[in-house]
Amino acid sequence: MFENRNLLLALGLSLVIMLGFQYFSDVIMPPAPAPETATATSGTPAAAPATPATPAAAPAPGSPAAPAGNGELVGPDVLMERADALALSPRIAIETGKLHGSIALRGARIDDVTLRDYRETVDPDSPEIKLLSPLASLAPYFADFGWSAPAGATVKLPGPDTLWTGSGKLTETTPVTLTWDNGEGLIFTRVIGLDANYMFTIEDRVENRTGGAVALYPRADVVRIETPETEGLFILHEGPIGVLNGKVQEHDYKDLREENPPATKSTGGWIGITDKYWLAAVIPAQDAAITGTFDHVHYGNRDRYEVSYVGDATTVVPGTIGVATHRLFAGAKIVDLLQAYRDDLGIAMFEYAVDFGWFFFLTKPIFLILDFLYRMVGNFGVAILILTLIIKGLFYPLANKSYRAMNKMKDVQPEMQRLRERFADDKARQQQELMALYKREKINPLAGCLPILVQIPVFFSLYKVLYVTIEMRHAPFFGWIQDLSAPDPTHVLNLFGAIPWDPPGFLALGVWPILMGISMWMQQKMNPAPPDPVQQRIFMFLPIVFTFFLASFPAGLVIYWTWNNLLSIAQQWMIRRQTPPMITAAAPVEAGAANGDKAGRKAKAPTPGRSGNPTGGRPPGKR
Repeated sequence: MFENRNLLLALGLSLVIMLGFQYFSDVIMPPAPAPETATATSGTPAAAPATPATPAAAPAPGSPAAPAGNGELVGPDVLMERADALALSPRIAIETGKLHGSIALRGARIDDVTLRDYRETVDPDSPEIKLLSPLASLAPYFADFGWSAPAGATVKLPGPDTLWTGSGKLTETTPVTLTWDNGEGLIFTRVIGLDANYMFTIEDRVENRTGGAVALYPRADVVRIETPETEGLFILHEGPIGVLNGKVQEHDYKDLREENPPATKSTGGWIGITDKYWLAAVIPAQDAAITGTFDHVHYGNRDRYEVSYVGDATTVVPGTIGVATHRLFAGAKIVDLLQAYRDDLGIAMFEYAVDFGWFFFLTKPIFLILDFLYRMVGNFGVAILILTLIIKGLFYPLANKSYRAMNKMKDVQPEMQRLRERFADDKARQQQELMALYKREKINPLAGCLPILVQIPVFFSLYKVLYVTIEMRHAPFFGWIQDLSAPDPTHVLNLFGAIPWDPPGFLALGVWPILMGISMWMQQKMNPAPPDPVQQRIFMFLPIVFTFFLASFPAGLVIYWTWNNLLSIAQQWMIRRQTPPMITAAAPVEAGAANGDKAGRKAKAPTPGRSGNPTGGRPPGKR
């Protein structure tokens, strides 16, 4: 049936189904549990080319038993608080305006990074975000660099238990230098620098004082032990990610537990592990040939995820120094910053660490516009309101035409109902007469759906932007909305905290979702009612359904939807006032067809005028 209400119903129910599926997916399809039994392994990277010169990797960071600073063994079953784990190794401090932490001299790992500018909650006194943590902590997460030797070689290389020497403090202006002598003629030096943001530069050098050439493979790893808690939504990727050979690779933790993907050869690129807002990624020289891998191994009974790359062999002849340069990004995924690194350092597609999704061409521009407006007005909530006005202005001619079509549909509702009743037993004839009515009154029954069709992609794109970009995190609006990326914190059902009861998620109904539901109901009243009583009942409940459903969505999205509804109501009201009501009757029909008379006697219906009376618009009694 060519009625816009049918399509609107389908779109509305589709929206509920699509978003509702993900909302309840954690209940219906909970994530697979971690394996109960596992075999301990060193998790040695296997990223080197499978050639006769395949390197035998140095001891993997976080191997089953690594000596601690006090001589005791730290293994997969040894768990301790982060502060206690940090104390197991002598350290070099990191202090910049953006982050602080330390570098472990045992293993020379970067395993302690805390972000100064970001807190766990909107409370300014809440703990800072701790991004990287050492091996023996409850959730180890660190970056490691080093060298691998060819298979069968007996070169003594630094490993996870190697105690390097070094001193000083790593700042934006002062790099630090670590050294280790293998006692067999090879001296390893690591120079670590850090910029004013989140990019470390690691220069690994090996000086050959032996009597023969040595071939070594530079490597870099990001290691995470234990599966982190993720959002679990289809619109967001969290887990191993990288750009290898010019293509984005994304792997879920669950997928890696089931099967490790094959290694990928690449020139340049990057590889790491991403959270919703944070990223730890290792980056080779962009002209270097590497082989990148995404791996899952078992560390005792714990899951261990490794992303790594191994470069081509560097042959160091006696009396020379071999050099390999790596970078490590460990910080917040700020779009402007990622793009600056892409442009200044040539890091291919680095901004793709922010998951703008398949509709990158739409979500990215919306973010850029919002960011631009924010820089002008200083409030992302106000920027959302202005963006809505801009979108309304761009689509004003289309919306104007659509709302006029909806007004016409509303005007001819009585005549459409009369035709349905008259030809209730002849659906084909009923459709024929309805189409004739549409044609006669120049009505496109689908035109009223265009505002909804335009609104849906903008809705999803704005949802994506609010959900995945750190710029929106903890961004305040006004009043009680202190985080546009989080749901409205008010709870009507506990009288805004007057009752000591915390409603469950599906009942956590805030003020803005209620305002959205009211605006949706008001807009619905201005549209033509569906002729089918069942549809009428369904549409009557849609504002209520959407009120509860959107209560768990980011407040910024609910504010956008409410403001958009209010603008639509104002536009429809103005168009309604400018358009005189139109009442019409059907074209001549066969009365016999309605009464089952196959003779098809024709009864000509009177033609009303614009005023609605059958005399062509003139009052009764006047000729």
